Amino acid sequence: MEEGLVNAGKIRKLLVKQAVDGFIQPVNDEYMSEYPPASNQRVAFVSGFQGSAGTVVVLKEKAGLFTDGRYTLQAKNEVDSAVFEQHNSGTLAPEVWVAENLPSGAKLGYDAKMYTASAVKRIEVVLAKKNIAFMPVGNLIDRVWEARPPQPATSVFIHDIKYAGESSADKRARIAAQVVKDGADAAVLATPDAVCWLLNVRGRDVESTPLVLSCAVIDREGKVQFFVDPARCDANVRAHLGNQVELVHPDNLAQQLAALGSQKKRVLCDPASVPVWFTQKLKDAGASIVEATDPCVLPKAMKNEVELQGIASAHIRDGVAIVKLLHWLGGAAQVTEMEVSDKLREFRALHPMFVEPSFATISGSGPNGAIVHYRVSEQSDRTLVRGELFLLDSGGQYPDGTTDITRTVVVGEPSEEHRDRFTRVLKGHIGIANAKFPEGTSGSQLDVLARQHLWQVGLDYDHGTGHGVGCFLGVHEGPQRISKRGGDAALRPGMIVSNEPGYYKTGAYGIRNENLVKVVRLEGASLGFETLTCAPIDTRLVMVEMLTQEEISWLNQYHEWVLHMLGESLSAPEKSWLETCCAAIG
Repeated sequence: MEEGLVNAGKIRKLLVKQAVDGFIQPVNDEYMSEYPPASNQRVAFVSGFQGSAGTVVVLKEKAGLFTDGRYTLQAKNEVDSAVFEQHNSGTLAPEVWVAENLPSGAKLGYDAKMYTASAVKRIEVVLAKKNIAFMPVGNLIDRVWEARPPQPATSVFIHDIKYAGESSADKRARIAAQVVKDGADAAVLATPDAVCWLLNVRGRDVESTPLVLSCAVIDREGKVQFFVDPARCDANVRAHLGNQVELVHPDNLAQQLAALGSQKKRVLCDPASVPVWFTQKLKDAGASIVEATDPCVLPKAMKNEVELQGIASAHIRDGVAIVKLLHWLGGAAQVTEMEVSDKLREFRALHPMFVEPSFATISGSGPNGAIVHYRVSEQSDRTLVRGELFLLDSGGQYPDGTTDITRTVVVGEPSEEHRDRFTRVLKGHIGIANAKFPEGTSGSQLDVLARQHLWQVGLDYDHGTGHGVGCFLGVHEGPQRISKRGGDAALRPGMIVSNEPGYYKTGAYGIRNENLVKVVRLEGASLGFETLTCAPIDTRLVMVEMLTQEEISWLNQYHEWVLHMLGESLSAPEKSWLETCCAAIG
């Protein structure tokens, strides 16, 4: 934690040189990554905070760290509160804090590669009320980070059409047509997931997410400039990309944007995903900016039939690994959180299609389970204790799909409070699973179905109910989500979203049962969800008397399906154990 004081001090010296009064840095990097590589973990370098969402602000006299509700407890454990004030960004936004702590006429510096146009506009509106300037100054953290790890440069590899379900050429034609429809001559694709989806390529630049850290420009004819070091693409990849995709070294990005601008082109830039650095370079060279949604976002989210079949298969093999783990856990003695996490990876790796976890496994027993995005370490590792709850949130990356599952189980016998809270969370989960809704409905309109049973007794959880999921891409993907905060897109057939209400009692336990579901069309004009995740729910924690008959039927039918799908892939002892877990209740 002492490093936080040292690093903040180094940045303060640069504030004087840059003639600014503060500097702000989000967790994301120039690729808008949720999980940046080690070389881009700037917030962690400055403050010690290791979470995937947050912002650090360093002023001349004080500093602040802002995280959402998922990371409040984690930040307290990782960050020196004597150096960084810690705030929940849901109740105090960083820009509001800056406005409260800087005088009129002050200047807040930022890196234009780290902030989108939407984010800059939001911050400027707040700061302008105090007459505080928000100005690009490059990245001050990079200038003081002496032992910064090298940028990743892994080989690009092909995402086979047998998994993608659509050729890159067909995707490019489809996206080019949307660029024309949006009134543009070209579009900037600033996020690696959009680029990888469009070109049917993947990489290993980022832990747990098969991305090539890159950006691209696609024109109205479907020609693409792919900004990646050509040395990272072998002959097979080059042949796959074809002559309509030009490999351009990232060092030439600014030059190519200037060339595009000099032709007075109309360039589509999504204000929610394209850093303002791009738009400024284009404008300075003479381009006109067309503000519209990244044309890859919606097609990427609406999975095709081949992808949906692959995702379903990935969830079945993932379910086998989960059952093997839970069976093993039931017979293990004096097991630790880290041992469970390692054992789960072992079980997943038994299948040859397993590539890697889709995120760092959350293996939290007792009070650690109350840390929503807890990451076990040698220092925090604890033994599972009888009478406590154990929360396990994990996922796998397979060439045909990405999984994300959470199960909460009891070690020994549960308390009545455990069972009451677990059942309320389960009722919310079933409420989402059984939802039927008209076209045009967003996840925010469904969120209350998950929270209502907790609200009845004055409880809630400080995170969204569901997030979108990619296909052998990011475990968190937009534009769909289920959240009371709104701002999400309408749910459409083929979208994958998580269903994960929860409850957390600080210092005691956490509860969350997460399944992935796909949006499907029902009879008539209605939409609904079909569950993909295939693993048992701990019925020892269920108060049957609190469930309606419809909820009991859902749980029994779900368990009958789990047993049917997984039973033949298990050993005799594992299958027998699963049969017990899936026995009908009520």
